[in-house]
Amino acid sequence: MEITGKLSELLPEQGGQGKTGNAWRKRSFIIETLDTQYPKKVCFDVWGDRIDQLQSIGIGEEMEVSFDIESREFNGKWYTNAKAWKFEKKQAGASSAAPQAAANPPLPGAGAVPPPPPPPMSEPTDDLPF
Repeated sequence: MEITGKLSELLPEQGGQGKTGNAWRKRSFIIETLDTQYPKKVCFDVWGDRIDQLQSIGIGEEMEVSFDIESREFNGKWYTNAKAWKFEKKQAGASSAAPQAAANPPLPGAGAVPPPPPPPMSEPTDDLPF
């Protein structure tokens, strides 16, 4: 799954030792969606070396996140995690240039060539057999 939004918060890094003695690191971050009338905040977890990649994105910058959702049961309650496995900073100039040009079409008489007039309407022919 993928989602686009702006980075609104970086939570503190967490870490510890697993049962096998391996060290683990986790960091959560919050993005706010931009594509809806009512923006939503979503919390994602990043594990291991991907935490270092997260440092290149600043608060307020737009990013795209690829993630998996997983739910687990513990003591009769269900817990859901959104685990980010890929994320990258969105290029601000590339995505906003095309919609801006379409939103501001040239005005007639301002160097733009007007479209040709529609062809004249011909008499309708009655091809129906009844």
